[in-house]
Amino acid sequence: MRDNGNAWVPPAGSWASSAARRRNMQAIRNRDTTPERSIRHLVHAQGLRYRIAARPLPNLRRTADLVFRPTKIAVFIDGCYWHGCPEHYVPPKTNSGYWSDKVARNMARDRDTGQHLEKAGWLVLRFWEHEPPAECAEQIAAAVRQRRDALGRKNEPG
Repeated sequence: MRDNGNAWVPPAGSWASSAARRRNMQAIRNRDTTPERSIRHLVHAQGLRYRIAARPLPNLRRTADLVFRPTKIAVFIDGCYWHGCPEHYVPPKTNSGYWSDKVARNMARDRDTGQHLEKAGWLVLRFWEHEPPAECAEQIAAAVRQRRDALGRKNEPG
C-alpha cells in the first residue's frame, strides 16, 4: 500500500510493521533451508531416497521435509523460532502478540500433523535446526532401515 505515492505503509492489522520488515520476512525460506539440505545430503549419502517437501497423506494439506513413502516415515526439521524451540525461542520485541500467537499456532499444527500421521501408521521424526545434522541423519537412516526390515518380515511367506 502506498501513502501519497511515496512510502510503503502496511495495511491495517498487517504482520509487517515496515517495508524493510516485510522484505526480511518474505525472504525467509520455508523449504531447502541450510539444516534441511545438510541432513538430506547425509541421508542421501547413505543410499536412502526420499521425497522432498511432499504430503505424506494426500488428504492432509501439510508437507514434511523428507518423506519415505514405502516405510511411512515423515521427517520434519523445525526452525527454532518458528516452531518454539524450548532452548532457543526468544519472544519477539515488536508486534509480540501477533508473532507469539503465530508460533503457538505453528506448534499446535505440528502436534495435529503428528497425530494425523501416527493415526495413519506413519512414524514422525522431528528435529530442531540446531541439532547436529550427522546425528539427525543417523537417526533417520536407522528408522528407515528398521521399518524396511519389519516390512520385509511381514511380506515373507510363513
